[in-house]
Amino acid sequence: MTINKYQGKTKEEAIEKAKQELGADAVVMNVKEIKPKGILKVFKQSVFEVTAAVEEAGTYTGHRQSVVPQFKMPEAINLTADEKIEPLKYQVKSEAAAQIRKVDTDRGRAELERRLENLSNILEKQLTVGAERIKETDTAQPEADSESFRFIKMLYRTLLENEVNEKYANQILDEAEKIMHNGSSVDYILSNVYQKMILKLGQPSLIDVSGKKPRVIFFIGPTGVGKTTTIAKIASKYKLEMGMKVAFLTADTYRIAATEQLRVYANILDAPMNIIYSSEELNDAIGRVNDYDLIFVDTAGFSHRNEEQCSDMKKMLDGLDAEYDSEVYLVVSATTKYKDLLDIADIYKDIANYKIIFTKLDETTAYGNIFNIRMYSGASLSYMANGQNVPDDIEEFNTQKIVKQLLGGR
Repeated sequence: MTINKYQGKTKEEAIEKAKQELGADAVVMNVKEIKPKGILKVFKQSVFEVTAAVEEAGTYTGHRQSVVPQFKMPEAINLTADEKIEPLKYQVKSEAAAQIRKVDTDRGRAELERRLENLSNILEKQLTVGAERIKETDTAQPEADSESFRFIKMLYRTLLENEVNEKYANQILDEAEKIMHNGSSVDYILSNVYQKMILKLGQPSLIDVSGKKPRVIFFIGPTGVGKTTTIAKIASKYKLEMGMKVAFLTADTYRIAATEQLRVYANILDAPMNIIYSSEELNDAIGRVNDYDLIFVDTAGFSHRNEEQCSDMKKMLDGLDAEYDSEVYLVVSATTKYKDLLDIADIYKDIANYKIIFTKLDETTAYGNIFNIRMYSGASLSYMANGQNVPDDIEEFNTQKIVKQLLGGR
């Protein structure tokens, strides 16, 4: 893994510098604003510093490689869901013991949160020493490594509690075991796990406004996930913050209130809106607003088990005239059960290649499904919505924030 720092007048400029040097696959690990110091600071502007990383060719990502430890450790970490992970060395046999275990766990989580809050400093230290491993100064190597092993088990438990699938949790910590055998500190282990998870989630993939106009943006997904509200939030940002001309089309004629809801948003934004009653009407409707920058298409929500509606959706998307550039966004709720999300990911993959928008993050505290679906589908993450307020309750997918929360942060 290559990790470097880049500075720019804006966050976007610093990120662009990182991608120019590291390539399009570069992932932002951390962003901070550096404010000027000294008596002349009022005449100077702040700069933004981005810490970015990219996996190197041949970087370890597969099965565990053989490493001979210098001390006695378990041969492998194979933590399964039915394995009972105890934070203490004895089994809980009484109410008093259970209370002790709770205190121990709470202290462990508090320590984990403290370390997560200090991640920026850990990354800085790694860069300062040339990304060399940060090791404990304690000379009692076996004790230090035993602590590292306990720490990894705590990370594993935390990931499961946040509903990261067991398979992916094991993959993450399987990689962490490789560095643990070399006597790394818990801070370095945490930093490594954090970086790996950041890279696996990737940078958010947003609407591409660099191509020819108009760009047609389809929003698809199950019922009740907030597609119409999400469209309004995103369209508002592109119109109000970037000054782009936006237009709306809706094919959601199943839900009585959907059309009126979108019409209200269109009126507020002073944007045209048209209703599509069949897939054949799509290109004609786009032709009437082809001088606009972005055309947002609201589609009908339906059960992924409804084969007829799935077929109709695919027919409409495939029927778009080739002269138009388009993107498809699958909108799903963060509160949906994992098994249902797998089915949704599979069914909609047959309809179109999509990017994913997660909604209703304010209605759950466990974000594991976000990581799970990214790993399962391979689809890029885009936006995340956390409320009903338009246009405020939406943001670009914040990889750093989500990973910190998955690892036990706030």
